[in-house]
Amino acid sequence: MSDVFAVRRDRLRDRCSAAGNAAALISRPANVRYLAGAAPPGAVLLLGPGEDTLLCPRTHAGENVEARLDDQLGLTVLSTVGDPVVAAASVLIPSAATSLAVEEHHLTVAAHRAIGSVAPRLRLTDLGCAVEQLRIVKDEGEIACLRIAAEIADQALGELLESILVGRTERHLALELERRLVDHGADGPAFPTTVATGPNSGRGGHHPSDRRVEEGDFLSVGLGADYRGYRCLIGRTFVIGTSPADWQIELYELVFSAQRAGREALVPSAGYRDVDRATRQPLEAAGHGERLAPRTGHG
Repeated sequence: MSDVFAVRRDRLRDRCSAAGNAAALISRPANVRYLAGAAPPGAVLLLGPGEDTLLCPRTHAGENVEARLDDQLGLTVLSTVGDPVVAAASVLIPSAATSLAVEEHHLTVAAHRAIGSVAPRLRLTDLGCAVEQLRIVKDEGEIACLRIAAEIADQALGELLESILVGRTERHLALELERRLVDHGADGPAFPTTVATGPNSGRGGHHPSDRRVEEGDFLSVGLGADYRGYRCLIGRTFVIGTSPADWQIELYELVFSAQRAGREALVPSAGYRDVDRATRQPLEAAGHGERLAPRTGHG
């Protein structure tokens, strides 16, 4: 996996060199994780003319960080009063670097000024969203993490469905699902877990309540796992404790046909609005257009 992180950093370094920057400072946590394998709170990543280095406060350095960190990176753990941004700028003072690209969309004004104070000869430029652009197309390692996140969510939900659900509250089920995510290796839930039963099951944005599951209810679950910074979200709907009624079967088949239409339209180079339109058409034809959410899917 170390080679993967090194390749990612080299791709970014090439972009920086082409723009005339000898060094880059990455501060957005998701971007730090993408390039370093770990992103302790407050950490920054310095891509310099010498060794690439992760700088982080002592309070957040630990075994978990080092276990995930790319072993080809240098690691500098600062004292509790040290500022990683200032420390990164200080590293460049004795070097020949004359410019430093920073993530201006994330770096604070105070941090920007601190760099200028510590290393006034460094010309600061905007890296822009260069790392985000690299992250758009997922590599095999990222796809594997996304797959694991989805498997964790499926496993947690499958185990819950094997237990007795009738009589339990939506809130209780949501908490149990989130616990099971962690039990199976997730860092936590990717998003707030949604459990909606009966009349709540068709309400978008529903927050788990104290309503208890009843036999014959629709049970709708929105669940996702956060695995090493990669997140999935699955949505599942079930009928609890009995055979589904005719109206429930009709709704299920309608939603399934809409999903199938969207999947068939989802091909390389297809416009998002085309996929959205394909998904909406079966639902609108059945008279459910006014109740639809303003978007289809996630991205």
